[in-house]
Amino acid sequence: MEPENPLLDQYILGLSTKSQPKVCFLPTASGDSDRYIVKFYSAFLKFACQPCHLSLFNPPTLDLRGFLLQQDIIYVGGGNTKNLVALWRDWGIDQILREGWEQGVILCGLSAGSMCWFEEGLSDYTGNGMYKPLHCLGFLKGSHCPHYDGERDRRPVYHQMIAAGELADGYAADDGVGLHFVNGALVNIVSSRSTAKAYRVEREGGRAKETLLEPTYLGNLKNRNF
Repeated sequence: MEPENPLLDQYILGLSTKSQPKVCFLPTASGDSDRYIVKFYSAFLKFACQPCHLSLFNPPTLDLRGFLLQQDIIYVGGGNTKNLVALWRDWGIDQILREGWEQGVILCGLSAGSMCWFEEGLSDYTGNGMYKPLHCLGFLKGSHCPHYDGERDRRPVYHQMIAAGELADGYAADDGVGLHFVNGALVNIVSSRSTAKAYRVEREGGRAKETLLEPTYLGNLKNRNF
C-alpha cells in the first residue's frame, strides 16, 4: 500500500532467519492481477530475498504443495477476501498454508491478505460499499477489521457487528499497522506510520468496547535487525 515506505516489508523479511529468504506472493484476491504482480516484484527485488508468485489462473507447477512449502515467507495481496477463501479451498491451498504455518513458514499480507488468517472479518466483498461478516480460514482466533482509519464506515460498522454478536471479539488495524502473531498469540504490533494505531474491540454489556493498542513505530528504531 505504501510503495515509498518499505518499513513493514523490511520488518517481515527481518523475521526470517535466512539471508536470502524465498518470498512468494499470492495475488488471488485481486484475480491474479498482472499489475499487482509487477508491483510486488518492483518492491521486493530491491531487497535481499528471492521473490516469486503463485497464480492459480496460470500455475507454475501442478505440485502446489511442494512449491508453497519450499517458501520461507508467503505474502498475500489485497482484493476480494470471499473469492480468495473460496478459490483457496477449492484448490486445497488453505490446507497447504496451514501445513506450512505449522512448519514455521511466515504468513503475512495486507487487507484481504491480513483478514484471511482470522476466523472472521469485516469485508466489503460485495463491491457495493456494504460491509458484511465473512468466515475466513481460522488460523487465528476471533475477528479482524483492516483499513480501520482508511474507510469512513469501517469503525462504526465493526462496532455495531461486535455489539450485536454478528462478529466475534477481535482486532482492528489502521492502514500501515502490522499485527504480529506467533503460535496464535499477538506478540508485537508495529507500524510504518507514526500516527497509525491498532485496537482490541470486544463485546461488553451489549456494546462494543474499544481498547487502544499502541504500535511500535518502525521509523523510530535506529538499530533494526533487518
